[in-house]
Amino acid sequence: MDRLTGKVAIITGAAKGLGEADARLFAAEGARVVLTDIDEVAGARVAGEIGPAAQFIRQDVRDEAGWRDLIAAVMARYGRLDVLVNNAGVVEPGTIETTSAEDYRFVMAVSADGTFFGCKHAIPAMRASGGGSIINMASIASIQGESLVAAYCAAKGAVEALTRSVAVHCAQGGMNIRCNSVHPSGMDTPMVRRFGGKVAAAGLAPPPGASPHGASPLGVATDIAWAVLYLASDESRFVNGQRIVVDNTMSVTSGHVPSAG
Repeated sequence: MDRLTGKVAIITGAAKGLGEADARLFAAEGARVVLTDIDEVAGARVAGEIGPAAQFIRQDVRDEAGWRDLIAAVMARYGRLDVLVNNAGVVEPGTIETTSAEDYRFVMAVSADGTFFGCKHAIPAMRASGGGSIINMASIASIQGESLVAAYCAAKGAVEALTRSVAVHCAQGGMNIRCNSVHPSGMDTPMVRRFGGKVAAAGLAPPPGASPHGASPLGVATDIAWAVLYLASDESRFVNGQRIVVDNTMSVTSGHVPSAG
């Protein structure tokens, strides 16, 4: 308990799935948490269930002006920003040959553009707060080949590379701001549960249904939240510019299960 006492955190895509698990754990560990999402009903419900430590603000992470407004609102209310979790993301099935330009741009805009804007506008606020930690949600899709989610792989690869750039920028500037990426395999979240239906609707071959060597095909959202909590806390003060893989061997075995998580 109390691993984040005194810290103020923003978590995007926090209305459900991984972001919701992060928000609940952060609040339990003493943080004041700002949840953002485009789903106002679910986001407000989760914040209400968490209690006074949580606040919900509607946000479309693709909108840079909205990022400026969000950071300004958080600084006005709390006077500081210590943690940003760029968690918002989407997945659309499609190989490099079947993915439409529209789907590609949509997936890239949410994951890659949203993470870029988040880092860009959080850094000045964290610098003014004396430092902080940025955690970018990537995927094992940026590590291994996954044919059915070409746009998702591209977006998460961009997130991983941007993470290293941000980390070096902040370290060389003496800002006391760390930036790391988390790389889950498929997790039992609403996005992953919907993915099979999307694959079928797109007329694509379904991914393999079993993983090798007895590894569990799906983790749960809290499996990722514990890793995110570590990176948000001062326990990871010397961890910077790294990718933290949470996948129970999925990315290092043959015949892996596509992540989309």
